[in-house]
Formats: sequence, C-alpha cells, structure tokens
Amino acid sequence: MATDNTARTQRLVLWIAILASFVSFLDGSVINVALPAIARELGGGLITQQWVVDAYLITLGALILLAGSLSDVLGRIVILRIGLIGFGVTSLLCAVAFNPEMLIIARGLQGVAGALLVPSSLALITSNFDGVARGRAIGRWTAGTTVAFLAGPTLGGVIVDTIGWRWVFVINVFPIAATLILLAMLGQKDVRQPGMSIDYLGAVLCVLGLGGPVYALIEQGHYGWGSPVILVPFIVGVLCFAGFLVRERLAKQPLMPLSLFSVRNFAVGNISTALVYGALSIGGFIVVIFLQQVAGWPATLAALATLPVGILNIALSSWLGTLSAKYGARWFMGFGPIVAGVGFLLMLMSTDDVNYWTQLLPGVLLFGLGLSATVAPLTSTILGSISEKQSGIGSAINNAVSRVAGLIAIAFLGLVIGPHVDLGGFHRTLILTAALLILGGIVSVIGIQNSKKVAPAMVNG
Repeated sequence: MATDNTARTQRLVLWIAILASFVSFLDGSVINVALPAIARELGGGLITQQWVVDAYLITLGALILLAGSLSDVLGRIVILRIGLIGFGVTSLLCAVAFNPEMLIIARGLQGVAGALLVPSSLALITSNFDGVARGRAIGRWTAGTTVAFLAGPTLGGVIVDTIGWRWVFVINVFPIAATLILLAMLGQKDVRQPGMSIDYLGAVLCVLGLGGPVYALIEQGHYGWGSPVILVPFIVGVLCFAGFLVRERLAKQPLMPLSLFSVRNFAVGNISTALVYGALSIGGFIVVIFLQQVAGWPATLAALATLPVGILNIALSSWLGTLSAKYGARWFMGFGPIVAGVGFLLMLMSTDDVNYWTQLLPGVLLFGLGLSATVAPLTSTILGSISEKQSGIGSAINNAVSRVAGLIAIAFLGLVIGPHVDLGGFHRTLILTAALLILGGIVSVIGIQNSKKVAPAMVNG
C-alpha cells in the first residue's frame, strides 16, 4: 500500500511540475508571434514590442534566484501555489490591457509570478524522486517543456490569426487551473528548511541593476544617450549591479554564491549560456517579426517557419546528448553553436519577398541541428561540474543567466535594427545572432574541460 501511495504521489508531483513549468515556458515561446498584432492595436512600434518581452524577462530573470530562497523558507508548495494564482491573474490583466503601458506593467507582474514557478516545480521533483527515478523524472519534465517550446509559436500563430492576440494570454488560465486541482489532490505537507534567510537587499539590487540599463538601451532611440532620462537610470543601474555582486560576496546566505564561478566548467559554461541564449532570444524575435511586418506573412505561417528547429531538437537531442556523454561535451558545445551560427548566416539570402524553401529553410535546418547538439551537453556540463547538493542553486543560476542574456539582447536590438524593422535591420540582426552563437562555441572549445561526471540534462527557459 505504501508503494502504491508513493507511486501515486510521484505521478501527481511529476504532472504538477510539468504543467507549472509548461505555463512559464509556453508564455515565453508564444509571445513573439503576437507582437506585431499587439503593436498594430496598441501602438508604440518596436519599442512597445521590446518592452512587452523585456518587462517579463526583467522581473523573471532578477527574481528567479530569490524564488529558490523563498521556497526554502516558506515551502515549495506554498510558493508554487502563489506563483500559479499570480500568473493566472496577471495573464488576464495582459489580456484586457487597453494601452501599451498597462500591458507592459502587467507583463512585469507576470514575470514576478513566473519566477516562482520553475524553481519550485524542479524542487518538488528533487524532493520526491531519488537516484535513477529522479533522472527519469527530470527527463520527462524536460520533454514537457520542450513541447511548450515546440507548440507555443504555432499555437500562438493560430490564436492571433483567428480569435486575436489577447487570447494568447487567456489560454494560460487552463493549465493553471489544472495544476491547482492536482496540487489539492496531492495533499502533501510542505517542506521548510530551518535557519534559512532571504537576501532581500540582494534581490532589490539585482532588479535595479538589470532594469536601469535595459530601460536606457530600449529608450535611447527616443531620448538620446545625452539625456538625463537615459544616463541616470543607466549609471544607477550599473552601480546597483556592482553593488549586487559585492553583496553576494559578503552575504551569509547569498542568492547567487559567487564561489561556484571558481569552478572552471561552471564559469565557462555560463559564459557560453549567456552568448548562446542571448542569440536565441534575438534570433527567435527577429525572424517572426520580419516575416509578419516586412514579408507580410500571417502569424501562423511565421510561427511554422521555425517549427523544424523544435522537431530536430526532439528527434536528435537525446542521441547527441548520449554521444557527448561518451566522447566528451567540449566539442559538441563548441561546434554546435558554430553550426547554428552558420545557419543564421545562410538566412542572409532572404529578400523582402521571402522564398521560404530556398532562402530560409536551409538556415533553419542547420540552426536546428546545431542547437540540438548544444543544449543537453551545455546544461549537463554546467550541472555536472558541481556537487549534487549544489545542483539546485546551480540550475537556478544557469536559468537566470539565460533569461538575463535574452533580456539584454532584446534591449540591445534597437541599436542594431533602428526605429523600424526592415530588410537591412533583419540582416544586421542575423549577423549579430550568428556572431554571438559562434563566439559561444569558441568560448566552449577554449574553456571547457571534458569530465566523466555528467548530470541529467535540462532545458533553460
């Protein structure tokens, strides 16, 4: 009977973890497809589109480390439940937004709730599964989040073209409701770690340190770099982020233990993560925007353009991850991003009147192949370089690095594209994306050392 109860609990925990993370990952992958429709209805052009993405990423990236501490102090189930309810409420606020400012504020609040979901859901898995079962559960969790990445853009495109962009946010309510019901069925007592404290000062410094420079990068095209409206937030933000790093070195229980970065593969792997995921953010952003706003494609077709990437990732990532474990991750982490970068360079053949089969598809396929060879070895190497006890905070740091990299990359786009998306801006962004990917590969080839210890692979959000 005890075994049956344990099996039931584990099944519920796995579904809860998958659905809770699915909501956050789905929202991140679906939003790019809706951006042109949002800008058409609410106005604001490229700046509105940047802020709709970055308002979410600022709070999500800055608070994802804090969420780990909160789940230790207050309990994982409590934090997960708060995150789910908050995400549902803020999703509905996004859906009823009547101007860009309301939508941007709601997206920022949605990021706060989203930050509570991923760490708490993974913590539930690690506290209910051990050994081989834990690795299998994490693999299934990874598959669920991959489905969100794969289905998100296509689902978003269909919704935008049929019932409107506002329903992109409304659909979040359904998996949230299902997860809350499963949490009630679980009936598990919460786990709180005694003696834990929360570094609130570190969290505030992190938010200000990210928000100030991002605001300056996005709004500089409107005010100019010489304006105090730009210079003051930029300088204050840089100082706050420097203060955050000092705080993390001195705090007894830091949000981000800097000692982890003394481990070579952890440090180099996170540098590569920043470059690769920064490239993925602007690459995914610009392709669907260009295809809709310049090439005139409907949202559904624009979303389907990158579908081969998800298919290749599902088909090849497990096999390539096994090969990297056998032969060492260094060369996979090196050549994978380089191949993906060459894929973006191939897309430079595109014109205003896009022929998908000859101008985009070859690059999309090469990009998908390179990405499939990169993700599992990259995350496995980072987590495999530190002890199992540190895997939770290591995963949170790696997720935060990927989110912040996407945040800064999207904010930087205005300097590359200009005030409006056109063919020239599209090509410049493709070159920047390729450069970041290739640089990420070079960093890995030079810095990563092959290790026999490999952790279960996880996908960043």
